[in-house]
Amino acid sequence: MSKAELAFVFPGQGSQKVGMLGDLARNFPAVEETFAEASEVVGYDMWNLVQQGEQEQLNLTETTQPVLLTSSVALWRLWCDHSDARPAYMAGHSLGEFSALVCAGAIDFADGVDLVRRRGSFMQSAVPVGEGAMAAIIGLDDDAIGEACAQAAALSGSVVAAVNFNAPGQVVIAGATSSVEQASALCKEAGAKRALPLPVSAPFHTSLMKPAGDELQEVLTGIDISAPGTPVVHNVHAETETDPQRIRELLVEQIYSPVRWVSCVHHMQVAGVCTLVECGPGAVLSGLAKRIDRSLNGVTIDDSDKMTAALSDLNV
Repeated sequence: MSKAELAFVFPGQGSQKVGMLGDLARNFPAVEETFAEASEVVGYDMWNLVQQGEQEQLNLTETTQPVLLTSSVALWRLWCDHSDARPAYMAGHSLGEFSALVCAGAIDFADGVDLVRRRGSFMQSAVPVGEGAMAAIIGLDDDAIGEACAQAAALSGSVVAAVNFNAPGQVVIAGATSSVEQASALCKEAGAKRALPLPVSAPFHTSLMKPAGDELQEVLTGIDISAPGTPVVHNVHAETETDPQRIRELLVEQIYSPVRWVSCVHHMQVAGVCTLVECGPGAVLSGLAKRIDRSLNGVTIDDSDKMTAALSDLNV
Protein backbone atom coordinates (compact mmCIF):
# COMPACT_ATOMS: atom_id res chain seq x y z
CA MET A 1 0.00 0.00 0.00
CA SER A 2 1.26 3.48 -0.90
CA LYS A 3 1.00 6.40 1.50
CA ALA A 4 -1.55 8.05 -0.83
CA GLU A 5 -4.00 5.19 -0.24
CA LEU A 6 -4.08 5.59 3.55
CA ALA A 7 -6.06 8.03 5.72
CA PHE A 8 -6.64 8.21 9.48
CA VAL A 9 -10.10 9.23 10.66
CA PHE A 10 -11.08 10.28 14.19
CA PRO A 11 -14.50 9.61 15.78
CA GLY A 12 -16.71 12.06 17.63
CA GLN A 13 -19.10 11.81 20.55
CA GLY A 14 -20.94 8.54 20.97
CA SER A 15 -17.89 6.28 20.69
CA GLN A 16 -17.02 6.46 24.40
CA LYS A 17 -17.64 3.56 26.79
CA VAL A 18 -16.35 2.52 30.19
CA GLY A 19 -13.38 0.14 29.88
CA MET A 20 -12.31 1.26 26.42
CA LEU A 21 -8.64 0.82 25.51
CA GLY A 22 -8.07 -1.24 28.68
CA ASP A 23 -6.72 -4.20 26.71
CA LEU A 24 -4.28 -2.00 24.82
CA ALA A 25 -3.08 -0.30 27.99
CA ARG A 26 -2.15 -3.65 29.51
CA ASN A 27 0.19 -4.27 26.58
CA PHE A 28 1.35 -0.76 25.68
CA PRO A 29 2.33 1.72 28.45
CA ALA A 30 1.99 4.68 26.06
CA VAL A 31 -1.79 4.55 26.47
CA GLU A 32 -1.85 5.28 30.21
CA GLU A 33 1.05 7.73 29.82
CA THR A 34 -1.04 9.77 27.37
CA PHE A 35 -4.02 9.77 29.73
CA ALA A 36 -1.74 10.87 32.58
CA GLU A 37 -0.71 13.92 30.55
CA ALA A 38 -4.35 14.78 29.88
CA SER A 39 -5.24 14.31 33.55
CA GLU A 40 -2.77 17.06 34.46
CA VAL A 41 -4.72 19.41 32.19
CA VAL A 42 -8.27 18.60 33.34
CA GLY A 43 -7.43 18.14 37.03
CA TYR A 44 -8.82 14.65 37.60
CA ASP A 45 -7.73 11.05 36.92
CA MET A 46 -9.09 10.61 33.42
CA TRP A 47 -7.88 7.03 33.06
CA ASN A 48 -9.62 5.97 36.26
CA LEU A 49 -12.82 7.57 35.00
CA VAL A 50 -12.57 5.74 31.69
CA GLN A 51 -11.87 2.38 33.31
CA GLN A 52 -13.83 2.55 36.58
CA GLY A 53 -16.29 5.43 36.27
CA GLU A 54 -20.00 5.54 35.50
CA GLN A 55 -21.16 5.66 31.90
CA GLU A 56 -23.44 8.59 32.73
CA GLN A 57 -20.45 10.66 33.84
CA LEU A 58 -18.45 9.63 30.80
CA ASN A 59 -21.34 10.76 28.59
CA LEU A 60 -21.32 14.32 29.93
CA THR A 61 -20.25 16.45 26.97
CA GLU A 62 -17.61 18.35 28.94
CA THR A 63 -16.07 14.98 29.93
CA THR A 64 -16.64 13.07 26.70
CA GLN A 65 -14.76 15.48 24.48
CA PRO A 66 -11.35 15.46 26.23
CA VAL A 67 -11.66 11.71 26.87
CA LEU A 68 -12.18 10.95 23.18
CA LEU A 69 -9.45 13.31 22.02
CA THR A 70 -7.03 11.70 24.48
CA SER A 71 -8.04 8.22 23.33
CA SER A 72 -7.32 9.15 19.72
CA VAL A 73 -3.96 10.72 20.55
CA ALA A 74 -2.98 7.62 22.56
CA LEU A 75 -3.76 5.37 19.58
CA TRP A 76 -1.94 7.67 17.17
CA ARG A 77 1.15 7.74 19.38
CA LEU A 78 1.04 3.98 19.68
CA TRP A 79 0.80 3.66 15.92
CA CYS A 80 3.73 6.01 15.35
CA ASP A 81 5.83 4.10 17.91
CA HIS A 82 5.36 0.82 16.06
CA SER A 83 4.97 1.69 12.38
CA ASP A 84 6.58 3.90 9.77
CA ALA A 85 3.29 4.02 7.81
CA ARG A 86 1.84 7.53 7.72
CA PRO A 87 -1.45 8.66 6.22
CA ALA A 88 -1.82 11.00 3.27
CA TYR A 89 -4.85 12.59 4.94
CA MET A 90 -6.61 12.93 8.26
CA ALA A 91 -10.22 13.84 9.00
CA GLY A 92 -12.39 13.81 12.09
CA HIS A 93 -16.12 13.70 12.65
CA SER A 94 -17.17 16.78 14.66
CA LEU A 95 -15.07 16.58 17.85
CA GLY A 96 -12.77 14.24 15.92
CA GLU A 97 -11.59 17.15 13.80
CA PHE A 98 -9.81 18.51 16.88
CA SER A 99 -8.21 15.10 17.44
CA ALA A 100 -7.06 15.09 13.82
CA LEU A 101 -5.49 18.53 14.16
CA VAL A 102 -3.62 17.50 17.32
CA CYS A 103 -2.32 14.32 15.68
CA ALA A 104 -1.39 16.29 12.55
CA GLY A 105 0.76 18.59 14.67
CA ALA A 106 -1.37 21.71 14.22
CA ILE A 107 -2.41 21.98 17.88
CA ASP A 108 -0.40 21.02 20.98
CA PHE A 109 -1.89 18.05 22.86
CA ALA A 110 -2.35 19.87 26.19
CA ASP A 111 -3.93 22.84 24.40
CA GLY A 112 -6.22 20.45 22.54
CA VAL A 113 -7.42 18.75 25.72
CA ASP A 114 -8.23 22.07 27.38
CA LEU A 115 -9.81 23.42 24.19
CA VAL A 116 -12.29 20.57 23.77
CA ARG A 117 -13.09 20.53 27.50
CA ARG A 118 -14.13 24.16 27.14
CA ARG A 119 -15.90 23.43 23.86
CA GLY A 120 -17.98 20.76 25.57
CA SER A 121 -18.92 23.14 28.35
CA PHE A 122 -19.88 25.88 25.89
CA MET A 123 -22.00 23.50 23.83
CA GLN A 124 -23.79 22.14 26.88
CA SER A 125 -24.64 25.59 28.22
CA ALA A 126 -25.72 27.11 24.88
CA VAL A 127 -29.18 25.51 25.04
CA PRO A 128 -30.94 24.48 28.29
CA VAL A 129 -31.29 20.72 28.79
CA GLY A 130 -34.56 19.49 27.32
CA GLU A 131 -34.97 22.35 24.85
CA GLY A 132 -32.84 20.81 22.10
CA ALA A 133 -32.77 17.39 20.46
CA MET A 134 -31.23 15.32 17.67
CA ALA A 135 -32.56 12.39 15.64
CA ALA A 136 -31.11 10.02 13.06
CA ILE A 137 -33.14 9.71 9.85
CA ILE A 138 -32.61 6.38 8.13
CA GLY A 139 -33.54 5.52 4.56
CA LEU A 140 -34.48 8.90 3.08
CA ASP A 141 -32.54 11.04 0.60
CA ASP A 142 -30.94 14.31 1.66
CA ASP A 143 -33.28 16.57 -0.30
CA ALA A 144 -36.40 15.03 1.21
CA ILE A 145 -34.94 15.43 4.71
CA GLY A 146 -34.12 19.05 3.99
CA GLU A 147 -37.68 19.67 2.80
CA ALA A 148 -39.13 18.05 5.93
CA CYS A 149 -36.92 20.20 8.16
CA ALA A 150 -37.85 23.37 6.28
CA GLN A 151 -41.54 22.54 6.59
CA ALA A 152 -41.26 21.76 10.32
CA ALA A 153 -39.29 24.96 10.95
CA ALA A 154 -41.90 27.02 9.11
CA LEU A 155 -44.74 25.41 11.05
CA SER A 156 -43.10 25.71 14.47
CA GLY A 157 -41.17 28.92 14.03
CA SER A 158 -38.10 27.35 15.59
CA VAL A 159 -34.87 25.78 14.37
CA VAL A 160 -34.53 22.28 12.89
CA ALA A 161 -32.03 21.29 10.21
CA ALA A 162 -29.97 18.44 8.80
CA VAL A 163 -26.65 18.59 10.62
CA ASN A 164 -24.68 15.36 10.06
CA PHE A 165 -24.46 13.96 6.54
CA ASN A 166 -22.97 10.66 7.70
CA ALA A 167 -23.70 8.37 4.77
CA PRO A 168 -26.25 8.00 1.97
CA GLY A 169 -29.54 7.30 3.73
CA GLN A 170 -28.15 8.17 7.16
CA VAL A 171 -28.55 11.81 8.15
CA VAL A 172 -28.90 13.40 11.60
CA ILE A 173 -31.25 16.32 12.18
CA ALA A 174 -31.18 18.68 15.16
CA GLY A 175 -32.89 21.71 16.62
CA ALA A 176 -35.58 22.67 19.09
CA THR A 177 -37.12 19.54 20.63
CA SER A 178 -40.64 20.02 19.30
CA SER A 179 -39.38 20.90 15.82
CA VAL A 180 -37.17 17.80 15.68
CA GLU A 181 -40.16 15.67 16.64
CA GLN A 182 -42.26 17.32 13.94
CA ALA A 183 -39.55 16.97 11.29
CA SER A 184 -39.05 13.31 12.25
CA ALA A 185 -42.76 12.64 11.72
CA LEU A 186 -42.65 14.39 8.33
CA CYS A 187 -39.60 12.34 7.32
CA LYS A 188 -41.44 9.12 8.16
CA GLU A 189 -44.43 10.31 6.14
CA ALA A 190 -42.03 10.96 3.23
CA GLY A 191 -40.74 7.38 3.36
CA ALA A 192 -37.96 7.25 5.94
CA LYS A 193 -37.47 3.75 7.35
CA ARG A 194 -36.75 5.08 10.83
CA ALA A 195 -36.44 8.33 12.77
CA LEU A 196 -34.45 7.58 15.91
CA PRO A 197 -34.12 10.11 18.74
CA LEU A 198 -30.48 10.31 19.88
CA PRO A 199 -29.44 10.31 23.56
CA VAL A 200 -27.88 13.78 23.52
CA SER A 201 -28.68 16.85 25.56
CA ALA A 202 -28.11 19.62 23.02
CA PRO A 203 -28.80 20.33 19.32
CA PHE A 204 -25.21 20.18 18.06
CA HIS A 205 -24.20 21.77 14.74
CA THR A 206 -27.25 24.02 14.47
CA SER A 207 -27.53 27.81 14.59
CA LEU A 208 -28.59 27.37 18.24
CA MET A 209 -24.91 26.65 18.96
CA LYS A 210 -23.82 30.12 17.79
CA PRO A 211 -23.27 31.34 21.40
CA ALA A 212 -20.93 28.38 21.96
CA GLY A 213 -19.07 29.33 18.78
CA ASP A 214 -18.60 32.89 20.02
CA GLU A 215 -17.13 31.61 23.30
CA LEU A 216 -14.91 29.11 21.49
CA GLN A 217 -13.63 31.89 19.25
CA GLU A 218 -12.37 33.80 22.28
CA VAL A 219 -10.49 30.75 23.57
CA LEU A 220 -9.00 30.00 20.14
CA THR A 221 -7.38 33.44 19.98
CA GLY A 222 -5.05 32.30 22.76
CA ILE A 223 -4.19 28.93 21.19
CA ASP A 224 -1.14 28.48 18.95
CA ILE A 225 -2.10 26.76 15.70
CA SER A 226 0.35 25.66 13.01
CA ALA A 227 -0.08 24.36 9.49
CA PRO A 228 -0.87 20.62 9.84
CA GLY A 229 1.97 18.24 9.04
CA THR A 230 -0.62 15.95 7.44
CA PRO A 231 -3.48 17.54 5.48
CA VAL A 232 -6.73 17.58 7.49
CA VAL A 233 -10.07 17.61 5.65
CA HIS A 234 -12.45 19.95 7.48
CA ASN A 235 -16.11 19.23 8.25
CA VAL A 236 -17.46 22.61 7.15
CA HIS A 237 -16.37 22.55 3.50
CA ALA A 238 -14.64 19.16 2.99
CA GLU A 239 -11.37 20.82 1.98
CA THR A 240 -7.90 21.07 3.52
CA GLU A 241 -6.36 24.26 4.93
CA THR A 242 -2.84 25.38 5.79
CA ASP A 243 -3.51 28.90 7.09
CA PRO A 244 -3.74 28.83 10.91
CA GLN A 245 -6.22 31.72 11.03
CA ARG A 246 -8.52 30.00 8.56
CA ILE A 247 -8.31 26.82 10.66
CA ARG A 248 -9.40 28.83 13.72
CA GLU A 249 -12.36 30.21 11.76
CA LEU A 250 -13.40 26.75 10.60
CA LEU A 251 -13.27 25.33 14.14
CA VAL A 252 -15.66 28.07 15.23
CA GLU A 253 -17.96 27.62 12.21
CA GLN A 254 -18.00 23.87 12.71
CA ILE A 255 -19.77 24.14 16.07
CA TYR A 256 -22.91 25.56 14.40
CA SER A 257 -22.54 24.15 10.86
CA PRO A 258 -23.38 20.73 9.37
CA VAL A 259 -20.79 17.93 9.42
CA ARG A 260 -20.31 17.05 5.73
CA TRP A 261 -18.78 13.65 6.39
CA VAL A 262 -19.74 12.06 3.07
CA SER A 263 -18.04 14.95 1.25
CA CYS A 264 -14.96 14.63 3.49
CA VAL A 265 -14.60 10.97 2.61
CA HIS A 266 -15.17 11.66 -1.09
CA HIS A 267 -12.43 14.33 -1.01
CA MET A 268 -9.96 11.73 0.24
CA GLN A 269 -11.18 9.09 -2.21
CA VAL A 270 -10.64 11.39 -5.18
CA ALA A 271 -7.04 11.83 -3.97
CA GLY A 272 -6.54 8.05 -4.02
CA VAL A 273 -7.39 6.99 -0.46
CA CYS A 274 -8.91 3.51 -0.21
CA THR A 275 -8.21 2.58 3.44
CA LEU A 276 -9.50 4.51 6.46
CA VAL A 277 -7.95 3.70 9.84
CA GLU A 278 -10.35 4.65 12.66
CA CYS A 279 -8.04 6.21 15.24
CA GLY A 280 -10.28 6.12 18.30
CA PRO A 281 -12.58 3.78 20.20
CA GLY A 282 -15.32 1.91 18.38
CA ALA A 283 -16.11 1.35 14.72
CA VAL A 284 -18.66 4.06 13.84
CA LEU A 285 -16.61 5.65 11.06
CA SER A 286 -15.53 2.29 9.66
CA GLY A 287 -19.19 1.35 9.38
CA LEU A 288 -20.04 4.63 7.68
CA ALA A 289 -17.20 4.11 5.20
CA LYS A 290 -18.86 0.96 3.89
CA ARG A 291 -22.19 2.79 3.59
CA ILE A 292 -20.51 5.59 1.64
CA ASP A 293 -18.63 3.24 -0.71
CA ARG A 294 -18.40 -0.52 -0.32
CA SER A 295 -14.95 -0.49 -1.94
CA LEU A 296 -13.51 1.46 1.01
CA ASN A 297 -11.54 -0.52 3.58
CA GLY A 298 -12.33 0.50 7.16
CA VAL A 299 -9.80 -0.58 9.81
CA THR A 300 -10.14 -0.29 13.60
CA ILE A 301 -7.21 -0.31 16.06
CA ASP A 302 -8.83 0.03 19.49
CA ASP A 303 -7.67 -3.26 21.00
CA SER A 304 -4.41 -5.24 20.94
CA ASP A 305 -5.46 -7.79 18.31
CA LYS A 306 -6.81 -5.14 15.94
CA MET A 307 -3.77 -2.91 16.42
CA THR A 308 -1.36 -5.79 15.82
CA ALA A 309 -3.22 -6.87 12.68
CA ALA A 310 -3.32 -3.33 11.30
CA LEU A 311 0.38 -2.77 12.01
CA SER A 312 1.13 -5.95 10.08
CA ASP A 313 -1.21 -5.30 7.16
CA LEU A 314 -0.70 -1.60 6.55
CA ASN A 315 3.06 -1.16 6.38
CA VAL A 316 3.80 1.32 3.61
